[in-house]
Amino acid sequence: MTDVSQLITEHLDVWTSSVEKKSGAGRGSGKLVSLHGIQRLRELILGLAVRGKLVPQEPQEGNATDLLSALAEEKRAALAEGLIKPVRGKLDGPADVGFELPENWAAVRLDEAAWSQAGFAFKSRSFNEIGAGFPLIRIRDVGKEFSGTFFEGPYREEFLVQNGDYLISMDGEFRVAPWRGPLALLNQRVSRLVFFSDLVVPEFIAIALQFELSALQGIKAYTTVDHLSGAQIASSAIPFPPTAEQHRIVAKVDELMGLCDTLEAQAEGSLKAHQTLVETCLAALANGQTPEDLAQNWARIEANFDALFTTEESIEKLRQTIYLLAIKGKLVAQDPDEVSAQHLLQEVADRRLELLEAGYPNEKEAKTQIKKSEKQTVPEGLQELPPGWEWATLMQASLMVIDCKNKTAPYSEDGVRLIRTTNVRNGRLNDTDQKYVDEKTFEAWSLRAKPEPGDLLITREAPMGEACLIPEGERLCLGQRMMLARLVPDTINKDYLLITFLAPDLMDRVQDKPLGMTVEHLRVGGVETLLVPIPPKAEQARIVDRVHRLVALCDEVKTRVQIAQGLQKTLSDTLVERAA
Repeated sequence: MTDVSQLITEHLDVWTSSVEKKSGAGRGSGKLVSLHGIQRLRELILGLAVRGKLVPQEPQEGNATDLLSALAEEKRAALAEGLIKPVRGKLDGPADVGFELPENWAAVRLDEAAWSQAGFAFKSRSFNEIGAGFPLIRIRDVGKEFSGTFFEGPYREEFLVQNGDYLISMDGEFRVAPWRGPLALLNQRVSRLVFFSDLVVPEFIAIALQFELSALQGIKAYTTVDHLSGAQIASSAIPFPPTAEQHRIVAKVDELMGLCDTLEAQAEGSLKAHQTLVETCLAALANGQTPEDLAQNWARIEANFDALFTTEESIEKLRQTIYLLAIKGKLVAQDPDEVSAQHLLQEVADRRLELLEAGYPNEKEAKTQIKKSEKQTVPEGLQELPPGWEWATLMQASLMVIDCKNKTAPYSEDGVRLIRTTNVRNGRLNDTDQKYVDEKTFEAWSLRAKPEPGDLLITREAPMGEACLIPEGERLCLGQRMMLARLVPDTINKDYLLITFLAPDLMDRVQDKPLGMTVEHLRVGGVETLLVPIPPKAEQARIVDRVHRLVALCDEVKTRVQIAQGLQKTLSDTLVERAA
């Protein structure tokens, strides 16, 4: 007999993540409870409950087999009185739970212990969200917070649900849970369990049915989502212990689930507190006004690094803060002797005009770029930048900025890689659902300019503002909702320009704000006029070097966290499997 309470106590370290905390008083130890471990505990509890391993069997409580005749008689009486109805559809044969049961237990089909009443397809024209009529229980309400849909229209009393009735969601995630609310109506694709015998403990049947339906998850019917029929529910195999043991099992499950609830609340509270601490420290770092502020705040973070950056989310926040510090001029020192960004941008303008007037990349595109460049302006009243820095639009900082051909390219089995918005994520090019185009399509789609290594690729939608540099040796074709920025050689640092797109304030720097009825997307002009903070050329190189080193540290820490999380998951899974 497995004592799960003792098991939880003995192996709590497996279900928690150790977090080393540093303070002025020295190094201490804290723990972040693993939500995965808690979920595995819940599964373990249910598995032990339905196998008869959660509480000891008591001989004086009799044998479940002896109860089946009485249970069948009560079912016949309930059918005769109209309290329940015959099951529609073909039922499976004798119940087989698929594992060994205690000697004094039996296996029954659900329909032998309870009736599963399906809901009604109420007309949506009578739905409302203002509270008129009865609450309408839909699939998404089973075991979840009530969605707030009400029904005001004709109904039959048989579809009324009372507080405490057990419900089953029949599509998507199969859940068995009690309704906790006022008198309500049962909508289609939700069933209610109707019990007709005191030999059956509803809470135990719900536990056993949830365990069984979890194994059925994935059944496909005429719909495109997981779907249960009434006959499948009625045929579900249910372990059936003596009635007194059902009560004892339910009490033990409630006790242990309460312990899980406590652990879960601790986990969520710890994670929230940890998240708040990380955000507070990083905000102080980003908002420091002087080099002294930056040094003090960074020293505080460094002293508590092991305690702060223990989750992938916290590491990502650190990465975003690094990018933000970089484009605010707070990551490296300024050198007043360096050539200012104002002179650098003038060099970009002069060389851009020279190249475009010479017909680069072709006569038509050169004229378009000259015309657009002449309209570029930087608004007044922008945030003050460090000495030697200047604000510029993306076009002012670039040789040219071009849009894709706004038409879906015909795919081919191989050829030139077609880069769509899904292929640009987190500053890198990927091959997710990679598509290709033939040479003829590539030429037609690249009339404005052929993408080259070092060009910056930018997404305008799904999502907005993702960016990456084209690696050396790549030959690419721009797909829909993609744009390209090409720099004047040996002026703006392409890696620095990418950092300005990775920084979390990107959308704040968009002058021509996103539009879209269903999916927001950037206008072409929004990308062309995007505001970019430009440091002196030499400082750009120092920023890029510092960012690369710090981001490499983030990647290293993230790898360690993933390894630790994977080990913890494996340990908790193994422990649960052995205990079951």
